[in-house]
Amino acid sequence: MIVELSHRIVEGMVTYPGVPGPVLGTHLSREDSREVYAPGTEFEIGTITLAANTGTYLDTPHHRYAGGADLSQVPLERLADLPGVVVRGVVRPREVRPREVRIDESLDVRGRAVLVHTGWDRHFGTEEYAYGHPYLAPESARWLAEQGAALVGIDSLNIDDTPPRGERPAHTILLAAGIPVVEHLTGLVALPGEGFRFHAAPPMVAGMGSFPVRAYAVVP
Repeated sequence: MIVELSHRIVEGMVTYPGVPGPVLGTHLSREDSREVYAPGTEFEIGTITLAANTGTYLDTPHHRYAGGADLSQVPLERLADLPGVVVRGVVRPREVRPREVRIDESLDVRGRAVLVHTGWDRHFGTEEYAYGHPYLAPESARWLAEQGAALVGIDSLNIDDTPPRGERPAHTILLAAGIPVVEHLTGLVALPGEGFRFHAAPPMVAGMGSFPVRAYAVVP
């Protein structure tokens, strides 16, 4: 079974407050292509302008560190066919204050994609999504780095708390250790605690630190 874990990207959507939404366009329309190809043959070539942090996206070390590995330099072994484990940190429906999610340190996370399930994805696309969102405790980010997690993801606005001009300890710790981060996941409720394979590979764009991914899990 394949489980979809990505939000759909649509024109004008808001992923993160202040980040512009994507704009879709057309480089070659079907009508114009009829002048290029044989009769009865037509194609469309679309365009899209979007911020790198749109929809469900992956952060590489270059997102945080100027000299860090970018989208073209992170090895596929960190992005695809990873054994996965889900950490349940479900937030109560009426809870509005920020809430840290802490990792059970008895888990075996070495070489695994660790996906933090909070349930906050139910607010995606609403104003509520940006306020009081759950995030990963800095101590847990440090432990994941020490234990050698391959990748860390979360179904929330950010893996860090997001006060104005605040620090971003989870990004700082994980990306310094070469551990990619996937934010704005969805559908983690459908995954078992472990025993699945996780995939979230972006295109190999040199010089960029983040980009949308089609994240999904393969469950036997």
